[in-house]
Amino acid sequence: MDNTALDVPAASSHLLEVRDLATGFSTADGYVQAVDGVSFHIDEGETLGLVGESGCGKSVTSLSVMRLVPNPPGEITSGEVLFEGRDLQQITESEMRRVRGGSIGMIFQEPMTSLNPVLTIGRQITEALEIHLDLKGKAARVRAVETLARVGLPDPDQQFDDYPHHLSGGQRQRAMIAMAISCNPRLLIADEATTALDVTIQAQILELLQSLCEEFRMALLIITHNLGVVARYAQRVAVMYAGKIIESGTADEIYAAPRHPYTAGLLGSVPRLDATSGARLTSIDGEIPDLANLPDGCAFAPRCQWAVERCRIESPVLGPSGTPHTAACWEQDRITGDLTAERLSS
Repeated sequence: MDNTALDVPAASSHLLEVRDLATGFSTADGYVQAVDGVSFHIDEGETLGLVGESGCGKSVTSLSVMRLVPNPPGEITSGEVLFEGRDLQQITESEMRRVRGGSIGMIFQEPMTSLNPVLTIGRQITEALEIHLDLKGKAARVRAVETLARVGLPDPDQQFDDYPHHLSGGQRQRAMIAMAISCNPRLLIADEATTALDVTIQAQILELLQSLCEEFRMALLIITHNLGVVARYAQRVAVMYAGKIIESGTADEIYAAPRHPYTAGLLGSVPRLDATSGARLTSIDGEIPDLANLPDGCAFAPRCQWAVERCRIESPVLGPSGTPHTAACWEQDRITGDLTAERLSS
């Protein structure tokens, strides 16, 4: 690899910009294109919600950004991941290790399997401080205890010496957040960070993430299947289906007027405080397609009540990255009109 080329920043005005990212897996059932031409960006201090059902490619997208896709069987086959103007796909593994946990922090879905069971919580934090900030001994301990206090653990001095199994589920998630923010990253990725928690603890963790991002001007990528989560905490939303982003826009735009039938279906399944009396929740018919055997045309067409013949033949294309509100749907104008008429009549 020519390291001189790495010193020339790729052109990007965003903190993180993902361009045409593709990641696939070789499986016994065939090749699975888990991420297929995904593009999005995040600016400093901004929160982006990446939303979709389980199996749509959200988590693989985040692992691809962090270059953590297991190879084999997985492989990032194309695309750019520009962070602070530098393509993370082109830097060396040693350089990437300095980015992980340093400039970019990540909170994984299940802390009990992500935390090391044979190391204390404190040691797992100080390890990152030693690598990224060259803090050792007492200085590292002081910084780690301060971070544990910042994320709301009730007795940070004691919990510094605790092992993961000593903590409750909510406390383990707070410890994971402490590890992720300990080196003051510019970007925090939260992959289904509240899925295994009860509703009250979920709200506390999300409020904590929001306050930390405001305090440190961190950007936040929230990966979730729950549109209710991003309604409150994200400025912009990207909706994924079958490995592709099929709609993106501001949270207000997407909640007020979804343009893709899949987004409309997700919204229809979430309880809303502004819903009219007697309004019923809806479900999306059918099942998520087999990524090893996708249908021709739009992958959502077999589940879509608005699908026409063109949808089953020709795959729709999302608008260019940066377009304010765009959807990959041939019938989006008709869908928007039908949904607007339905709201007005209810």
